[in-house]
Amino acid sequence: MSQPSLITTGFHSKSTASEVVAGIDLAGRKAIVTGGASGIGLETARALAKAGAEVTLAVRDLSAGRLAAKAIAAATENPLVNVMPLNLVNQSSIASFVAAWSGPLHILINNAGIMATPELRTPEGWELQFATNHLGHFALTVGLHDALAAANGARVVSVSSAGHLRSPVVFDDIHFLRRPYDPFLAYGQSKTANILFAVEASKRWAKDGITANALMPGGVRTPGVARLQVTAEQIEKLNETRTGYPEIIWKTPEQGAATSVLLATSPLLNGIGGRYFENGNEVGPQAPGMESGVAPYALDPDAAEKLWELSIELMKAQ
Repeated sequence: MSQPSLITTGFHSKSTASEVVAGIDLAGRKAIVTGGASGIGLETARALAKAGAEVTLAVRDLSAGRLAAKAIAAATENPLVNVMPLNLVNQSSIASFVAAWSGPLHILINNAGIMATPELRTPEGWELQFATNHLGHFALTVGLHDALAAANGARVVSVSSAGHLRSPVVFDDIHFLRRPYDPFLAYGQSKTANILFAVEASKRWAKDGITANALMPGGVRTPGVARLQVTAEQIEKLNETRTGYPEIIWKTPEQGAATSVLLATSPLLNGIGGRYFENGNEVGPQAPGMESGVAPYALDPDAAEKLWELSIELMKAQ
């Protein structure tokens, strides 16, 4: 069976969120953006609101969320910008968010995340980056399944990273109980999980009209990046693995949000799921010496199914 052709657009690394959504009318659509109070999430929410969507910012810090919502509403002249509390490492918080949601959900952008944290664990014993970046969004999206299905063509956007090239999901030791903890390997594993989730969600929920795609936003100096707590030794080790790779080109937050907005709104993605995008275009396998493209293990359907089943079991155990 031949592979489907890659989806290409006229957009590129310098395109902004407002540019990719220009001419698209989202009036009557409801969207959720996790981590929507700052950085890429804020610009994603702003672009969706500007196109007429009713946007809910799902945030840990309600005061920051309210300030962001007020700013978005003023800038876009769209009063339909809401704020709801969500803590992705608290299963009760996720359940409360799901219970409070009513009506169809057309767009879910799983944007929030943490990067290269020290070795920390949730009360369940889960490694914090995997718990936040994957398990929290998994529980949220599964909990919102009926709302997504009611939208008749809902889209889920999973914000991954080129960091996924550093590690597959290590099923034998996801939570670093037996191997030395490495913040960048843990981050990479969680970002691979984001892509695998999109693969399996698109497969399982196709009959419900739900599609999911994953993306690399690019290097953006978000508040989370600025707060990285890594040692000089860890940075040196990271730089050693980047030998021969091109220098990181930093984007503005609005440029970083562009691919998320594209996946959420472009007619080119109607009915398309389980794919990985960078700079506004679908990309193929990683080329040698390049920190771009997608790792084959991140699109592996067997790994995607295994991760889904494992995530369900972890949810049931709580």
